[in-house]
Amino acid sequence: MNENSKPSSPQGLGMSRRDLLSVAGTALAASVPLAAISQSLPTGRSVGAASVSTSPTDISRTRRLGALEVSSIGLGCMSASAYFLPLPGRQRMIAVIRAAVEHGVTFFDTAEIYGPFVNEELVGEALAPFRNEVTIATKFGFAYQDGKPTGARNSRPEHIRQAVDGSLKRLKVDVIDLLYQHRVDPDVPIEDVAGTVKDLVKAGKVKHFGLSEPGPNTLRRAHAELTVAAVQNEYSFMERSPEGDILSICEELGIGFVPWGPVARGFLTGRFGEGTRFGSDDHRSTIPRFLPDNMKANMAFFGVVSRWAERKGVTTAQFSLAWLMAQKPWIVPIPGTTDPWHLAENLGAAAVRLTADELRQIAADLAQAPVVGPRVSNPATTHNGVEARRR
Repeated sequence: MNENSKPSSPQGLGMSRRDLLSVAGTALAASVPLAAISQSLPTGRSVGAASVSTSPTDISRTRRLGALEVSSIGLGCMSASAYFLPLPGRQRMIAVIRAAVEHGVTFFDTAEIYGPFVNEELVGEALAPFRNEVTIATKFGFAYQDGKPTGARNSRPEHIRQAVDGSLKRLKVDVIDLLYQHRVDPDVPIEDVAGTVKDLVKAGKVKHFGLSEPGPNTLRRAHAELTVAAVQNEYSFMERSPEGDILSICEELGIGFVPWGPVARGFLTGRFGEGTRFGSDDHRSTIPRFLPDNMKANMAFFGVVSRWAERKGVTTAQFSLAWLMAQKPWIVPIPGTTDPWHLAENLGAAAVRLTADELRQIAADLAQAPVVGPRVSNPATTHNGVEARRR
């Protein structure tokens, strides 16, 4: 990725972002023990006019995803192995995951497709010393040939059972805490999927069932067959589609919601700008709203977020995560990161509070600067497209 525009640095940290990343990165590269890495993570800092804590007291305020109880912010581990470059390296990411545990995070998200397979192995190794303290979520739903993804979906019952056995081995666990169908398979009735997972629950291999990117009808049908603990859809300031039927159904049925992409693949961190160009090997290069012309247009939208973050005395990433958590008490974002500084920054969002009046004004301000460009290049791959295809 070629970033022609430099990221802005939050003020008042006592150490610049670049300096802090250098310290943390040196520790990771030298395989310094976890304690030394943790010392590079700020436990509280001043950003603008406000002090934002990243103490475990804030992070460990639990939230519920159905019957699951987890930390208010989780850690998405995908970027350790896939899609966004440069990849951090195994030991660095293991250290970041363990630092997250030390700072109060109990909810970790992975999937067999990330890598594929290697992300589950990494997460399993990183969390092995803390197995009884954490909740691990993983996902099934894609087809493979000779160990490589084919691009097709596969949620046939026999494939689900095979996928779960593989995930258990790679994660080094006896049971999967939360198992999602990664994407709806239009060729397999959701009742068959939920029924297969129900059998795996009875067999003691899975505790809770989830869906990623389901449509409303699929969600209701799945929940009727087997209680759905959590839905994981893209949700952020930049992608508001769950605010339609999905969040309403989750509230009605007592289902938790896990936003993926909560800082819009990095856009809401302020690291990108008009001059940003993503390389062809970076997944963001395929996303329409990140194409050069759209990126330029979306800086007006980012300006709204940035001004509100400054008003609250926090970074744009912290403000974005805090806004998500303020929507519902059963929303648990899972921002991903590969470095200690951004881990601490993300966790600091747990200390940010937004009033009802502020939320109404934020919504009004965002309406004046709509996002330009769709989130995917092929609408048929979204939950609405799949449900339309099934009909």
